[in-house]
Amino acid sequence: MGKRDEIIGAIIMVRKRIAVATINNNSLELYSNEIKSIFLDYIDLDKYCFEDGSIENGIEADIVLIPSYESFETIKVYLKNNAEIIVANRTITKRGLNKIVDLPKGTKAMLVNVSPETAVETISTIYQLGIKHIEFIPIYPGVKAIPDIDVAITPGEKKYVPKTVKKIFDIGSRVLDINTIINIAEKLDLEFLLSCQNTREYFDSIVPLNCGLEKMIGKTHRLESQFDILLEILDEAIIGVNRNGRVYFYNDSAERIIGKSTNNVFGINLKNIFPQIPFDQVLSTLKPIKDKLVKISGVDFVVTIAPILKMNTLYGAVANIRRFSNTEKKQHKLRAQLIDKGHKAKYTFEDIIGNSKKIQNCKEIAKKIAKSDSSILITGESGTGKELFAQAIHNHSPRKSYPFVAVNCAALSENLLESELFGYEEGAFTGARKGGKLGLFELAHMGTLFLDEIAEMPLNLQARLLRVLQEKEVMRIGGDYIINVDVRIIAATNQNLEKLVNNRQFRQDLYYRLNVIPLQIPALRERKEDISPIIDEIKKDLNSNFKLTRDALNNLINYEWKGNIRELRNCIEYLTNIEEPIVDAKLLPLRYSMNNNKEALTQEEKILFNKFKALSADNIKEYFFILKQLRKCYINKTRLGRRSLERIAKDNGIFLTEHEIRNMLLILEKFSIVEIRKGRGGTQLTDFGFKVLYELQKG
Repeated sequence: MGKRDEIIGAIIMVRKRIAVATINNNSLELYSNEIKSIFLDYIDLDKYCFEDGSIENGIEADIVLIPSYESFETIKVYLKNNAEIIVANRTITKRGLNKIVDLPKGTKAMLVNVSPETAVETISTIYQLGIKHIEFIPIYPGVKAIPDIDVAITPGEKKYVPKTVKKIFDIGSRVLDINTIINIAEKLDLEFLLSCQNTREYFDSIVPLNCGLEKMIGKTHRLESQFDILLEILDEAIIGVNRNGRVYFYNDSAERIIGKSTNNVFGINLKNIFPQIPFDQVLSTLKPIKDKLVKISGVDFVVTIAPILKMNTLYGAVANIRRFSNTEKKQHKLRAQLIDKGHKAKYTFEDIIGNSKKIQNCKEIAKKIAKSDSSILITGESGTGKELFAQAIHNHSPRKSYPFVAVNCAALSENLLESELFGYEEGAFTGARKGGKLGLFELAHMGTLFLDEIAEMPLNLQARLLRVLQEKEVMRIGGDYIINVDVRIIAATNQNLEKLVNNRQFRQDLYYRLNVIPLQIPALRERKEDISPIIDEIKKDLNSNFKLTRDALNNLINYEWKGNIRELRNCIEYLTNIEEPIVDAKLLPLRYSMNNNKEALTQEEKILFNKFKALSADNIKEYFFILKQLRKCYINKTRLGRRSLERIAKDNGIFLTEHEIRNMLLILEKFSIVEIRKGRGGTQLTDFGFKVLYELQKG
C-alpha cells in the first residue's frame, strides 16, 4: 500500500461494520477471508451462518453481504437495523479457468457442486466467461441419475464427485467478483483501497464477469499509480484540500520545502497552519490564483492554487508551491538543458580536413582566438565551411559546456528573425505562442550565438543587435523588463561587408563591433592538395567504395570548385549513386569531366572541332542532344539504336526521324566523334567525342 493510502486510511474517523451472512460455514469463511484481504483493518467484520446457528442472535451492521437473491428472504428477518444489502456476485480465478479452457470442443462434463442451485449457478458463471465449448450436466448430493461420463469439473467440491469419474478438474472455490468489491468499497467510503497493491493482485487473479469493467479498473489503477508517482517525484510542493479546506494530499516535496511533516498537517484545516496560503479565497470564489508570492517561516514562496471542479461541483483545491528564485537562475537551468536538444556544436578542429599550409594556418589562428570572448567575423566563399569553423571554435573555448545556437539571417523574414533572436511575451502579436517564447540570445546564454549570412540582416535589426552587443541585455518583443545575457557572437558572411558599409547597406558601427577578430577561410581551389583527403573523408561518410582513376582525380583536383566543399560533396554523392566500382574521367559529371582547358583539345582536334561546328551550325542543338544520350549509355553500359533515339528525342520535344538520326550519326562518325559498330554493337562516343560534348556544353 502506498503512502497516500496509509495517510487516507489514518484519518478515517469511524470504522464501518460489515456482516457476512451465509447458509453454510464453508461459504462464510471464503467470503470473510476475501473481504479481510482487501479491506484490511479499515472495517469490523462479523460472521453469521445458519449452519452453526450464529445468525439466530440477529444481524447488526452497516452492510450485509449475502450469497444470493434467493437467500435474501431467509436472511432479512434477522436484520436489526436498516443495513445496506449487497448480493455477492461470484466468479472463478484465472488459474481455475485455465484448467478447463483447453478441453476439446464438444466435451461432456459433470459440474459437481454442493446443491442443485449452486451447480447451475456455477455452470452459468462459466458460460458467462466464454467457455461454451463444453456441455455441462449438473451433479450434486442426492441427484437421482448419474451419467456415464469420465470428466468432472468442480469448484472445490471434489468430495461430491462420483467415484466412477476418471478425470477431475478442480477449478477452486468461486470468489467475489470485481463489481461486488467495488460496491462494498463505495458504500463504506473506502474507494481508495481499490488502488492498493493487495486489491490489484486480487483483481489480477480472477476472471471478472464483466471484461469491460476489468479493463476500466485496470486503466484506472495504472493512471492512479502514474499520478501518485508523478506527484511524489515533482520537485515542487503539492497540497490538496477538500471543499472544507482540510488537507487530504501532501507530497514528499511539501514536507521538504515547507518544513512540516505529513502527520502534523493531514486532515487539518490548512488556514490554521498556513494562513498565508489563500485556499479560502479559491474555495469561495472558485477562481484560481497564479504565482502569488507568500512568506512562510521567513522564506519566500511562489504559490499557484486552482479549484477542483467537476460538472459545476466543488470538490476542493490543489496548490503548487515552490521556493522563490530569481529568473536568471531558472533561465540558466533551462538553457543548460538545451545543449541536449539540438543547440550543441558537433564539430571540432579534428573534423576540418586538410594538410595544406593555408588551412593549417587558418586552424592555428582559430584555436588561438577561441580562448577569447571577443566577437569573430568569419569570411569566405559559400561552401568553405564557415559554420564548421564556428562550431570548432566554440568547442575549443571555455564556453564549450554551454549552448551553441545557430541562425541563418537570410532564411527568415525580418519579423520572424526578430522574434527568433529576441523572443516575445504572450500576446505580443497575433499568433504569438501562449506563454511567450525564449529568444536565441537567451538560449545561447553563457554560450555562443552563430549568425550566419549576417550581411542579409535588415538594417532595423542591425540596430537592435548592436545594442545587445554593447549592453549585453535584451528585451523580448512586447516585454517590459530587461534580461541580462552573456553571449559570444560569431558572425559569418560570403559578401564584402566593407563594400556594403560604403554603400550604406550595412551599419558601419555594427561592422566594427563584429569584426573585432577577422578569420578568412580559404577557397577549396586555393588548397588543391586537400581535395584528395577531403574526397576520402566524404566517401567514408557516405559509405562509398568506388575508386577514382588518376585522370578522374586530376580533373577533380584541377576543377575551380566555385561551390567549394559543398559542391565537392554533391559530386561525390552523385558518383556514389551511379554505383560504378571504377570511376574514370568520362563518368564524371560533364562540368568536371574536361575542366583542364589547355589539355582538353589538341591543336588538330580544335581544327576538326571547328569544322564540325561550321557544318552542323543549323542543327547543333540536335547533335548536342544525341551526344548526351550516347554519354548516358556509356555510363549505364547500355546500347542505343536509332529507333530508341527517335523516341527519346520526341519525348524531349525534339522531332527527328530515324532517317535524319542515321545521317547525323554518319556525320559524327566522319569527324571521329562516334564509332558505329556493326550488328547490335550500337553507337559509342570516342575519346574525342567526350571532348566535343564538353566543348558544346561550355557553349
